Amino acid sequence: MTDEKDRLGGKLHDVEAARENQWARQRDEELLERMRERLQHHVCPKCKQVLVAKIEKGVHVHACPDGHGAWLDEPTLKSVLKDPK
Repeated sequence: MTDEKDRLGGKLHDVEAARENQWARQRDEELLERMRERLQHHVCPKCKQVLVAKIEKGVHVHACPDGHGAWLDEPTLKSVLKDPK
């Protein structure tokens, strides 16, 4: 009887561990997908290189390392348009 109980306990432990592993894999996939989405937004549309964060004349920009352009996020753009110094 105790052997049967131990086997059942072991199987329950294995099922719980498998569920935890499945949850962790799903969570990792979600986090990786979010990271991929963020990286896609920070690449040059022309050459696909990762943009470099810079401060030009006090304004935060993301610039292409090959000089294809620079991009501003919305709050920065609004502040520049309000005060174009």
